[in-house]
Amino acid sequence: MQAQHPSSSKCKAITPPKGGSRTFKPSRRLLATAVIGSALIAYQVHKTPDARQRLESLVSTAQSIGDLTERDAAVVAELLAKPTTLILTHGEPRYVF
Repeated sequence: MQAQHPSSSKCKAITPPKGGSRTFKPSRRLLATAVIGSALIAYQVHKTPDARQRLESLVSTAQSIGDLTERDAAVVAELLAKPTTLILTHGEPRYVF
């Protein structure tokens, strides 16, 4: 006995439509989260005023256009609220929080 396999000219669920782009296109919310996450890491590593300003600006913009959830904004605000202190280690400034 042979199994019968119906055929169809319609696109299968696992195949991209013909002529379509094969690159991944994330949503604006995912892009905003990725960019803010990168800025957050940069701020936590470097603790510079420029890194902080960039992070605050990105969060503000993402919130104003609705691409950042309230919970994510609260996490960033909590991290920005923690005071940073400057300590010297072998003559080099190090920031600790």
